[in-house]
Amino acid sequence: MHLDVVDLKAFYDRTRLGRTAQRAVRERVREIWPQTKAQTVVGYGFTSPLLRPFIAQARRVISLMPGPQGVMCWPEPSNVSVLCEETNWPLQAGFVDRLVVMHGLETSTRPDALLDEIWRVLAPEGRVLFIVPNRTGLWSRRDVTPFGYGRPYSLRQMNALLAQHRFLPERHMAALFSPPSQKRFWLKIAPIWERAGRALSAHAAGGVLLVEASKQVFAPKPRGLTQAVKRPFGVLEGIARPAPESVSGRRKQK
Repeated sequence: MHLDVVDLKAFYDRTRLGRTAQRAVRERVREIWPQTKAQTVVGYGFTSPLLRPFIAQARRVISLMPGPQGVMCWPEPSNVSVLCEETNWPLQAGFVDRLVVMHGLETSTRPDALLDEIWRVLAPEGRVLFIVPNRTGLWSRRDVTPFGYGRPYSLRQMNALLAQHRFLPERHMAALFSPPSQKRFWLKIAPIWERAGRALSAHAAGGVLLVEASKQVFAPKPRGLTQAVKRPFGVLEGIARPAPESVSGRRKQK
């Protein structure tokens, strides 16, 4: 079940907890992808809190928002947001260099078909970054944030799911180590929690997992014979060869 775009925008723009969360996750995304010059960067789900730094650097930025969630104009007054079907994106195959998925995979009703569509639009050398609720974290256990909805994942589950759909996990990180609380005290010390969490654990205690993966493209299978044939014309044995015609015979025909 997808959350409504109005509720997502209200959380990230109007609450201190939402602004704290987007800042922590965005820093991790920029750490993974510090350079996107001349690349096509696409976000799926609700990724506007993460895409803004790429607008001035990337070749193009597109924000895909699934139909059940709804769409909003972003950024204003211009717009790069597109309403799309969950498993049928208006992008050609191999079009995307960098793809961010947040609030898209865990709430999808057809995750297998969604991963196949992601594989289709990703360039052979492209990378996809999945941001999903951590099954062992605190944020997936409370519904006061968008990460408390949908299907949380462990790192083992994410790696297995990606392998099934021809993705190769490259690296992983975690974010949101502070408790999902609106109280002023916890919000004030949230940066301290983030620094401590990064030093202690790469995935166990974080509220969300960030898993980067690449597209696996297998070499085509060879066609025809796979072994050398010592006598390739042996199949012609036993067929009589036509006798050469003599020069005198050709003169008589004339």
